[in-house]
Amino acid sequence: MLLLSLQGGGVYKLLTSALLLLPFVGSMVQAQIPLNLDDPESIKQAASIAAAGMMKEYVGNQPGQIPGKFPDPPYYWWESGAAWGAMVDYWYYTEDTQYNDIVSEGLLWQVGPANNFMPPNASKSLGNDDQCFWALAVIAAAEKKFPDPPEDQPQWLALAQGVFNSQAKRWDTKTCRGGLRWQIFTFNIGFDYKNTVSNGCFFQLGARLARYTNNNTYAVWAERAYNWTVESKLLTDDFRVYDGVDVVPDGGNCSKINILQWSYNAGLYIAGAAYMYNFTSSVVWKERLDNLINAAFVFFAVPEWNQGERDVMIEVACEESNNCNTDQRSFKAYLSRFLALAVKIAPHTYNMIMPKLRVSAQAAARQCKGPPDGTTCSLKWAKDDWRAEYTGLGEQMAALEVIQSNLINTVVPPVTADKGGTSKGDPTAGTDEDKLVQPLNLSPIKTRDRVGAGFLTAIVLSGILGGALWMMI
Repeated sequence: MLLLSLQGGGVYKLLTSALLLLPFVGSMVQAQIPLNLDDPESIKQAASIAAAGMMKEYVGNQPGQIPGKFPDPPYYWWESGAAWGAMVDYWYYTEDTQYNDIVSEGLLWQVGPANNFMPPNASKSLGNDDQCFWALAVIAAAEKKFPDPPEDQPQWLALAQGVFNSQAKRWDTKTCRGGLRWQIFTFNIGFDYKNTVSNGCFFQLGARLARYTNNNTYAVWAERAYNWTVESKLLTDDFRVYDGVDVVPDGGNCSKINILQWSYNAGLYIAGAAYMYNFTSSVVWKERLDNLINAAFVFFAVPEWNQGERDVMIEVACEESNNCNTDQRSFKAYLSRFLALAVKIAPHTYNMIMPKLRVSAQAAARQCKGPPDGTTCSLKWAKDDWRAEYTGLGEQMAALEVIQSNLINTVVPPVTADKGGTSKGDPTAGTDEDKLVQPLNLSPIKTRDRVGAGFLTAIVLSGILGGALWMMI
């Protein structure tokens, strides 16, 4: 009826406009990142497409912007460090050097005056977990022989040591019998919460420094952090990894536990245990590693539970209920990264891990089909449910990491200081009190700044009912 009512060439104009839109429509519903997991070149090309989509989010190298930072809002500072870690991985897997200068500039610009990733521009709401994700990026750069910075700049290993040293000084035995708090400064919301991601990241960082430097002191600290997580019941007897515990003053037992499970917490402990097993050859660490991997299978879909395609990675705490916030939409990137790392560091885990990473990579590539180019990635891999509101840095990074992890058999293992490593260390890095950011120069964080890499502002009370009630801690 509309076409018949058009006058004076209106039919032709309408049909022409419709035809012009067809390629765009096709990009939304038909295109996707092509991926053949049996062809390394296909995997590299798919990773290249996902990486390009991720780097479109970056504006830090543009005039008037801050190098190293992805736009904030919506992305908190910690996620920028996580993204640079993904790009170090991208170079490691693909040997594509086109982003290397941007990655190096981004990492080095944010080191801060004490060379421990406490830059003044981020310190207002800086958490231990935030700082540590940048450390994981630079220890990866050291291990994977990402091009070293100029000699007059801080070096990758020294930066990782700087973060470790500053966090070891914050180990708090006055409450909860130990552990790191979420926030660094006392006046910020979250100082009274000890979250698993801060302690898990510290654990993994210590394990990786122990292996790289062959210094057992780091392994002792890693064991201490792991044991504290167990003793605090944040790591259960069946190896589930919970989110955190509220701090009770005056030496209380800190028994109020947030039992929500996130994929990146599991990943942190899996890779940390793999490094400890590699470093110690202890059967105890092998058993811990294997049990952690088995427990992490909760993050892979079970179709009988209406979660979608079998063995595809899901963020169980928020994905099905469509409650994932900006941070949480990136978490599958880190589980993918750390599972692949475990395979390389502890090869016996290959058959446990790689079948799930293969299925997940293929599913992720199928969900990279959105406009404007037909390859924009979305969150929900296990179901054919591409959503525009679930696109951005986290979704691109997650797709990138799970796809490129399937190149793990084509790369050399991470190096160490005495076996191929070139990055220079500084055992005293991060301890110069005169250069540390002082909290008196900062203002308390606002409501918008409360969420760090792992602090939960909400708890799922009833996942069985298919929904969630969210409560502020």
